[in-house]
Amino acid sequence: MTTHFSELAQRAADDGQVSPEEVLALRRQGWGDGVIHQDEAEALFALNNSLSERSEEWCDFFVEAIGEYVLNGTKPRLQCNDSEAAWLIAQVDHDGVVDSMVELETIVRIVERAENVPVRLKNYVLEQIEREVLTGTGPTRCGGDLSATHISSAECRILRRVIFASGGYGPAAVSRFDAELLFRLKDATLEDENAPEWADLFVDGVSNFLRGFTLDNAQLSHERKLELVKFVETESKGHGAFLGAMANSTAGVGERIDWAIEHLKGTDGPQNDYAVDFAAGDAVTDQEQSWVDAQIDGDGQIDDLERRLIARLAEED
Repeated sequence: MTTHFSELAQRAADDGQVSPEEVLALRRQGWGDGVIHQDEAEALFALNNSLSERSEEWCDFFVEAIGEYVLNGTKPRLQCNDSEAAWLIAQVDHDGVVDSMVELETIVRIVERAENVPVRLKNYVLEQIEREVLTGTGPTRCGGDLSATHISSAECRILRRVIFASGGYGPAAVSRFDAELLFRLKDATLEDENAPEWADLFVDGVSNFLRGFTLDNAQLSHERKLELVKFVETESKGHGAFLGAMANSTAGVGERIDWAIEHLKGTDGPQNDYAVDFAAGDAVTDQEQSWVDAQIDGDGQIDDLERRLIARLAEED
């Protein structure tokens, strides 16, 4: 971290607010070498914690800068490893709570942008939302003020973004953890004035868990992605020779494509038969049926949202 960056952050922290000019100066200094470093990211968290007001310019910069550090600070890009997830949670959870909406938005944006994130990071966000719904307090509740127990529109938007994010269980794939969370929230707020979009979110999420599918190779692990990056870097000359040979070949375009496929076959892992995968995922297994029956029968009655879920599942048979 440059001395100038540190001085800018400290000056802004001292008066409890960041002017648009200071945000611009921090942006220029932070990206002066094209990289956000850990000490700079930690200075931004400290500054954010000191602010009495957070402008739109500041929030945009904070979300962008912290996301850049977490996802692109180390190779491979667009990956968040276990240590980075632990660091991020520690920064946000330093006092046991998520203090501001911008911190929550930062994690959500990282989960959305990432090719893969540790499960603990995604689940951390979902647990925060569940806590806010059940306690009626938190950054999604008008800056933290206490309000009636219910599911707000802001919470619905965050839940949908995280549950269906590419960096979580799988792109647009809902896990059992997610589905059980949705059932807990439904049971806890059944008689409350929830946001209109809550019903669709509940039905979409649970039916996706039961009728969706996740490919075994849908996401590359952090370790596997790092191996591939190193391979490309060390074998670039060999790849260049191969592509050059293909370009200079006198064979027709179709033959060149066949040649490339044969040459590269197997290098990207197992090939998927998507029709078979879709059909297998679309079928509700005995285990899944037992699970959803237990969820529905847990309170001894079938409520309106459960009826909508049953109807959705019946429509898809």
